[in-house]
Amino acid sequence: MKRLIGLTGGIATGKSTVAKYLAEIYNLPILDADIYAREAVNQGSLILTQIAERYGSEILLPNDNLDREKLGEIIFKNKLERQWLESKIHPYVRERFNQEIQKSPQETLVLVIPLLFEAKITNLVTEIWVVSCSESQQLQRLINRNKLTPEQAQARISSQMPLTEKIALADVVLDNSQTLEVLLQQVDQVIDKKAPAPSARYATG
Repeated sequence: MKRLIGLTGGIATGKSTVAKYLAEIYNLPILDADIYAREAVNQGSLILTQIAERYGSEILLPNDNLDREKLGEIIFKNKLERQWLESKIHPYVRERFNQEIQKSPQETLVLVIPLLFEAKITNLVTEIWVVSCSESQQLQRLINRNKLTPEQAQARISSQMPLTEKIALADVVLDNSQTLEVLLQQVDQVIDKKAPAPSARYATG
C-alpha cells in the first residue's frame, strides 16, 4: 500500500517550504492541489465557461484567461459564491489526484492540499500533516507574501477551517513558528526515523 502524506495547514503557514524540502532532500513526488485547481480553469475549460456565465465576461482578462484577482475579491467576501466555485473545482482536483496516484510507481507520495478538510478529501491520504504557526505570524506572512491589506489577508484566513481544528485532526503537526532549521528538523523526525538528518546542511546551503 502506498504511503500518501496529506500536507495541509492554514494559508501561509509554510506548506510549500515543507513540500520543497521533501522533494529536494527525500526525492518524494509532490502532487499539488493548487496546480490542479489552476488547470481546472484553464482557457477554454468547461469550468471557466461556467464561471464567465455566472459572473459575466468582466471576470476574464483581455486574453480570455481568468482574472484571478477579481474572482478572489468575489469569493473571499461571499461564502455562498465560494461554495459554488469549490463545488466545480474540488471534483476536478480529486480526479487529478487519483490519476497521478495511480500512475506513480513511487511508494510514498506527498499530496499538498490546502483545503484537505474543507474539500472533504481526507480519504485520499493515509496520513495527515498540518503545518502550523501563530495567528499573528500567519497574517503577517500572508500580507507580505501576497501584498494584501490586513483586511484582505484576514478574509482569506477566515475562509478556511480554523487552524486549531486542523491540528486536532492531524496525525503530525509541524510547528513553523520558529526558525527554518527547527521546522525541517521536525520533518526529518517524522518522515523516516532511520534517515540521517540533513536539515542543517539544507538550511545553510
